[in-house]
Amino acid sequence: MKINKEPLTNQEKYMKKHRHHHAQIAILRLLLFVLFLLLWEVSADRKWIDSFFFSSPSRVVRQIIKLSLDHSIFLHVGITLVETILSFLLVFLISLIVATALWYSTRLSEVLEPYLVILNSLPKSALAPLFIVWLGTGTKTIIVAGISVALFGSIISFYTGFKQCDPEKVTLIYTLGGHRKEAFGKVVLPNSIPILISTTKVNIGLALVGVIIGEFLAARRGLGYLIIYGSQVFQLDLVITSILILCIIAMGLYKGIQMVEHHIRKQMKA
Repeated sequence: MKINKEPLTNQEKYMKKHRHHHAQIAILRLLLFVLFLLLWEVSADRKWIDSFFFSSPSRVVRQIIKLSLDHSIFLHVGITLVETILSFLLVFLISLIVATALWYSTRLSEVLEPYLVILNSLPKSALAPLFIVWLGTGTKTIIVAGISVALFGSIISFYTGFKQCDPEKVTLIYTLGGHRKEAFGKVVLPNSIPILISTTKVNIGLALVGVIIGEFLAARRGLGYLIIYGSQVFQLDLVITSILILCIIAMGLYKGIQMVEHHIRKQMKA
């Protein structure tokens, strides 16, 4: 007995096509990564590259196993991850507060905007030694270094997003008897969410960069410390392993922000 299937609706066809597209992209990404690993391993095995300087996937795996046996890898990864997340959250919170204050006060924004641009253009690695002098070595200095890399650009992006909100909608709130607080909460902030999210995606990577800069100079634990230590004692397998773990962390953090973005977009459409 044949069962007649109901034809798919346009929405179901679109969702099926959308899922198929994402599955294809995921497979292609995985294939590209596997091909890169194979080429890297073969190049090292056949002496096309010097495995002492460039390592190889098999040597990286052995290094990870070695670090896992004494549990040091979990300590270093955990410290870098916590410092990055704390830096990122503080950047988001401070940026939102400052950008909101700039939107509320036109005079304040006119005074501070040039300074924000100047501070954003400074090479943050040059500030790290000052942080060590001011704050000493340790987690506090590393978190401040992570904040400094992303903060000023984030404030400028948030404030620019607030200013780009449709002025007619803001005027409508005032016409209906609303105040600046209602205009910000009901129009400016909700309409700026796409810009806030896109800036946040950049900030998570910048916070990781800042934390690693801080760990280069002021840490005895963390992946940045492992990279410096490995380069000093010519354990380049340790350096490359740490860099690859950083890439995985960066990808994981980005995917986390992407999941939050998809959730927020669904809530906005609902």
